[in-house]
Amino acid sequence: MTVEPKIVLELPLSDEGLLPAFVETCLARNVSLIAVVGEGCRRIEDEIDALIVGDGSDDSRFITTSSHPGETLDQVVEFATGWWINAEGPTEVVRL
Repeated sequence: MTVEPKIVLELPLSDEGLLPAFVETCLARNVSLIAVVGEGCRRIEDEIDALIVGDGSDDSRFITTSSHPGETLDQVVEFATGWWINAEGPTEVVRL
């Protein structure tokens, strides 16, 4: 049995153009959560959601996302580590 990772995406992004490939990689890896932290996290979460959903024709494209304005990286890592869907899965901090 494979264990799906949980991702904490720390902003700012070095290049927003990297976001589509990042989302596709997360989908391919069966990531269960992408939690976004840092300045502008709500907007980036919305962009990630749009990339996941696409035109809406493929309902297998699903990842739970969350944004955490005003929270620290440590707080969001703690949240992701305890994510109820996969509490034992690894949590990775990603910077793009």
